[in-house]
Amino acid sequence: MANYKAIPQGYMTVGEVAKKMGVTVRTLQYYDKKGLLSPSAASEGGRRLYSDKDLILLHQIISLKSLGFSLKDIKERLTTLDTPADVANVLAEQADNIRNQMEQLAASLTAIEQLRMEVLQIQSVNFKKYADIIVNLQMKNEFYYLIKCFDDDTLDHIRHHFDKESGLAFMEKFNRISDEILTLQKDNVPPESEKCQQLTKAYWDLILEFTGGDMAMLPKLMEAGNFDDAANGWGEKQKTVNAYLEPALEIYFSRLGTNPFEEVSN
Repeated sequence: MANYKAIPQGYMTVGEVAKKMGVTVRTLQYYDKKGLLSPSAASEGGRRLYSDKDLILLHQIISLKSLGFSLKDIKERLTTLDTPADVANVLAEQADNIRNQMEQLAASLTAIEQLRMEVLQIQSVNFKKYADIIVNLQMKNEFYYLIKCFDDDTLDHIRHHFDKESGLAFMEKFNRISDEILTLQKDNVPPESEKCQQLTKAYWDLILEFTGGDMAMLPKLMEAGNFDDAANGWGEKQKTVNAYLEPALEIYFSRLGTNPFEEVSN
């Protein structure tokens, strides 16, 4: 009891300040350790005491922290500002930081929702595949959903042969050629025409680029080509492309004197 009587009027113990200001004792001790807010006095019994002025400073710290300012900013920047313009500039910077954080959080929320849908469609727990989907979502690869139709060996092949830049470039090229093929199909251009054969060669060159010449991957690609994803329309588009390309590829391979698909089957 003697220690309590020794506390001067107008001062509060760390426990009393914590209760009054809605913070923890550990928080106040941390602020003291960082030199952000130290008690102004000590009692005869050695208890650290806070004054009304200390509470005002603590209130400022709590308020600025609620705006997203770090303790380092509060200590090193905000307390040294001299003019309203200085304060306004710092607040404007913080507003920009918060906007950026909001954009990042919105992107993360979208990615989480998209990943959740893919997880349910994969129907098995595969965190390696989840990671690939997340990376492709961050890359803004619109074909991220195709990852779930590849097995682990094919995904390992993709990781080994493509980086972010080359992977996106490949998909852009693949999508462009597929769209050009659909245009030929719509215009009823015959598969033996020079225009169709040029696109057929470009399409086959993409397959060779993807496989790295490993023809054992063709069955897996054929399976992926039949992948049906109603939400994204990939399956229907590729079925149309494949149906149009099938006779065109037969003509192309006959002119080459070889058919890789038949060789793999044999």
